[in-house]
Amino acid sequence: MDMIHIRAVSPPDLTERVEQFLADTPYVLNLIVQRGAARRPDGDSIGCDVLAGAANEVLRGLRLLQVDMRGSVVIEPVDMALPGRASEAAARRLGALANAPVWEQVEARIRSEGRYAPSFYLYLVVAGLIGSVGIVTNSQILIVGAMVVGPEYGAIVAVALGIDRRNRAMVRTGLTALCAGLLLTIAVTFLFSLLIRGFGLQSEAFDRGLRPVSDLINTPNFFSFAVAGLAGVVGIVSLTEARTSALLGVFISVTTIPAAAAISVSTAFASWSEAWGSLVQLLVNIVVLIVVGAGALRFQRAIWHRVGRKQARDGGRT
Repeated sequence: MDMIHIRAVSPPDLTERVEQFLADTPYVLNLIVQRGAARRPDGDSIGCDVLAGAANEVLRGLRLLQVDMRGSVVIEPVDMALPGRASEAAARRLGALANAPVWEQVEARIRSEGRYAPSFYLYLVVAGLIGSVGIVTNSQILIVGAMVVGPEYGAIVAVALGIDRRNRAMVRTGLTALCAGLLLTIAVTFLFSLLIRGFGLQSEAFDRGLRPVSDLINTPNFFSFAVAGLAGVVGIVSLTEARTSALLGVFISVTTIPAAAAISVSTAFASWSEAWGSLVQLLVNIVVLIVVGAGALRFQRAIWHRVGRKQARDGGRT
């Protein structure tokens, strides 16, 4: 069964209330309180294991008690736990909520992707360069490689979370990093594409106008919206369930980095209609991923909130 471990530091005047709250919650196990054991911040050390399905309720209660403001709260995943009678009975009481995501962890994963260190821009530029080589050599393998290397989905989903949480600063920071990174990628890749054209390094087929890879990228249509929308849903679900394999599939599905590379290559080779089509493809993917991502986050919260309310009503009848 899925669990999380909570380590908290409570001010002495709050400890009794926090201990009582945790002890009265049937989904809290292995509760340990050590008076005066914590330093920086000073206070009482509290540790417990919580069934993942009830973690949102427990964390909400700790926030209401202001433990996070006056002390500290740390959440750790539990890789393995041997089930005992108490944990099995608590899991049965949870019912469908046993599979609920821990939203604190979900948001922490998304926020970690929304950190824009210099490496974020380096990965974008390298992915764009790989994509440009894939375009001029008609190599679909290199295009897939560029999709995997590109970190832009982290910024996109961070913007979606900012919209869901009405956090303007998060939205602004994410959009700024995304725009700056893609513009830098397009500029560097354009210069690289000029070198390719100047030295005649493009493939013979590309030179003759046989460009199946770039034609696929610079021709936005209904399927562009459909794939971006589906990828947006799967991306959010995979983040909430921490499924890295599904998230990797999202990276390979969306045409963002390939479209940015195609803008540069098409401009360098004076293929203006292809450059315009690639720009539209890029904007379609980014906008749809953000909108669908924000909607999927809100929809999932609403569904699990409804499941929790139903569980509470059913529990109240028994």
